[in-house]
Amino acid sequence: MSTPGYFSEGDRIQLTDPKGKLYSFTITAGKEWHTHKGWVVHNDLIGLPEGSVIATSAGLQFTAFKPLLADYVLSMPRGATIVYPKDAALIIGFADIYPGARVLEAGVGSGALTLSLLRAVGSQGFVHSVERREEFASNATGNVHSYFNGVPENWKLTLGSLQDQEVDADYDRVILDMLAPWECVALSSRALRPGGVLLAYVATTTQLSAMADAIKADCNFTEPESSESLVRGWHHDGLAVRPQHRMIAHTGFLIQTRRMAPGVEVLQRRRRPSKGAYGVLPEE
Repeated sequence: MSTPGYFSEGDRIQLTDPKGKLYSFTITAGKEWHTHKGWVVHNDLIGLPEGSVIATSAGLQFTAFKPLLADYVLSMPRGATIVYPKDAALIIGFADIYPGARVLEAGVGSGALTLSLLRAVGSQGFVHSVERREEFASNATGNVHSYFNGVPENWKLTLGSLQDQEVDADYDRVILDMLAPWECVALSSRALRPGGVLLAYVATTTQLSAMADAIKADCNFTEPESSESLVRGWHHDGLAVRPQHRMIAHTGFLIQTRRMAPGVEVLQRRRRPSKGAYGVLPEE
């Protein structure tokens, strides 16, 4: 049984050297972790508090912590491009994923977003993930199993296309991370309860436009809202405070909307369209 703040057998441990390089492995009694400068005995780690400094047999030192979810996601095996932590955090926030929520997810990939969803809904919630590619589903299952030390009972993974699934109309949230999410807007409408949130993660402006048009054409959702996030780190050393030269720029767009009550007509936004928004008008 893992103890918060302390290392136990079976815990994932993350070691950071003085240069900031990360190393991660699972603590297993009787094993050793070897480096180019000595080794660390796993048994010596059991019972240590997080934030300890440990040394190899040759004196090489590391700071030891249990990895954060973001750390785990960036280092886990990938079969597909992951939803990066900056986007996963926004998805959890913008889609308002709460403890006890029932979430339908399509496009599991490597399982990065699935991990965030499972943590957010908690033991009282439920996540139903649908993935059409068997190799992605297998890899995601392994990553989820590794992170939770087993497959959570409140997670269901279905192999196939979301369009082919028969879903109950009792989901609180639908999250789409797939090539053509606009093909699943009508299904999402049937799956969501009134007031539920539909959110899609897409990579290109073409996909964003197609998804927005599909949501509006369905007539069961509020006006969609879209955004992207850019994260820039900062360097600080005394008075030398400046932005880092590299940043995590565009990874994808988020577009979200809410399910209207059945039979209620959507109020149209009153605004003047941008010039050329709907093509060039013919001359009279």
